[in-house]
Amino acid sequence: MSAGSRVEVVQSAEALQREDHVSTDPPIATEEWQGEAEDEEKGHLPAVLGKTETQEPVGKDKQHKRTEMEKSLGRRWDAQGTNREQVIQADGAAADSDCLVEHSRSRRVSRRAEVKHQRQAVQVHKLQRRNKSPEESKRPGTFFYFGGGNGESIVVPYCESNGWQRIYDKSRLDYGMKWCEVKSTHTYYHFREGEQLVYQIPNNRILTTKIGLLNSLREYDRVISKINHGKGQRRLEMGEFIPDTFRMDVKVEREAFFSQQDGFCDDKSNIWICKPTGLNQGRGIFLLHTPEDIAAFKARMQMLAESKTNKEIALSMSQAMIAQRYIQNPLLLKGKKFDVRSYLLIACTSPYMVFFRHGYVRLTCDLYDPKSNNLTAHLTNQYMQKRNPLYSILKEETVWSMERFNSYINDKFMVPKSLQRDWVLNVFTKRMQQIMTHCFLAVKSKLECKLGYFDLIGCDFLIDEDFKVWLLEMNCNPALHTNCEVLKDVVPKTVTETLDLTLEIFNKCCSGLKLLPLSSQKDFVLLHCGDTEAMLVTRQRSRRALRTTCSKQRS
Repeated sequence: MSAGSRVEVVQSAEALQREDHVSTDPPIATEEWQGEAEDEEKGHLPAVLGKTETQEPVGKDKQHKRTEMEKSLGRRWDAQGTNREQVIQADGAAADSDCLVEHSRSRRVSRRAEVKHQRQAVQVHKLQRRNKSPEESKRPGTFFYFGGGNGESIVVPYCESNGWQRIYDKSRLDYGMKWCEVKSTHTYYHFREGEQLVYQIPNNRILTTKIGLLNSLREYDRVISKINHGKGQRRLEMGEFIPDTFRMDVKVEREAFFSQQDGFCDDKSNIWICKPTGLNQGRGIFLLHTPEDIAAFKARMQMLAESKTNKEIALSMSQAMIAQRYIQNPLLLKGKKFDVRSYLLIACTSPYMVFFRHGYVRLTCDLYDPKSNNLTAHLTNQYMQKRNPLYSILKEETVWSMERFNSYINDKFMVPKSLQRDWVLNVFTKRMQQIMTHCFLAVKSKLECKLGYFDLIGCDFLIDEDFKVWLLEMNCNPALHTNCEVLKDVVPKTVTETLDLTLEIFNKCCSGLKLLPLSSQKDFVLLHCGDTEAMLVTRQRSRRALRTTCSKQRS
């Protein structure tokens, strides 16, 4: 081939390269280009987005021409910047112009295919993020999952302010923290101890359901009654803070309850409240005021227990019910019934770190009347009070802060009842802490303990006219709404301080550091701290987990 024809071939190749924007790319080393050429000779193209493309096989003549052309083109790129005539003379015999054109077209088609795949990948990624798809790509950083709606406006901003990224697929396992309103066996089965945080202890029902708490306290009473506590040490008995209670799913207790009502007369001393064990927000609760009410309730229980055609329904309904003596002489605030919502935080289960925190006071809209059949006059929770027509007007009066409650007791009852000043913040608070500690100790040996489990439990207390403190119930996943001014201050602080405290304890356990003192404890009061042996076991377990994680990262 003459020098003129070679110059034309080079010019045509350069024109095609400019058309495909190849001239803007940096020079490619000879060894790299030859390696790619060898791959293309075998019929493969570089993988794009996890996919491999294969070229169609070609004949031996075309393969030979392509190889010769690629080698000559590689040598030209190696000699970039030299005189064109010198390049042509150094190359020797070059490929025909049609082979060079064919190669240029092949590269152009390959490059366009890559660009097309990349554009499609970007569009799919944007669509997945817009739709919050479960298959969204993993991003660097700490992930968190929030399920349900209770407390979302508090937990989600907290996590995002700490640089965590929210995921919406509940089946993903790469989260750092999971806060769910409803528990899932999938979460606990795949839980990685010492690496993840999960809200709600798996078997917290032994503390947060009516029957679960009743059974735990009864069994604990039987155990500690056989222990000699020594002189001067008085244990707390269940009957001192839990009203008389009967289980309707146990035949012996059911019969004992109804036999106790024989000869019942219509007076105010015998009102009973029936509660389903697994429901909240006042659902399924009703009162037994009169002998007729008790007779109807007895017939219903007998029908459910003896039914053969509907045995499953009978079993489920009877098992989920308790009958408890109603406290008819509650202390009133401005003539209204109230109870106190406080918080029990189990910030860590391995070792145990248990705390108390003040909450708020909940009042009814109506004046108290023990004979009223209107449940809004007996149940103080916000869910029930919203049903009252006066709620929109009296909403702010249905919730008091503990400071306001303390001031009211000082003004109205300190002198008449011979109470010490600030009875609410001293005597009442210590009594709540004592009851909470007793309930926790009753389930301490039964709760599932893994580093990373934590729980925030709502505890409801009632005070009667004699200033005796009663525990009404304990609730898992307590309501975290902020529809009142008092709640807008108390609830967000409680949740954020819970997360701060839980994270600090978790990080210290993982690092093998001393747990106390805690810089994020703030308004929480420590009720129980795990023993030294448990802390040592936790530290050893954390070190092993840390070594395993580091070895995986190195590999």
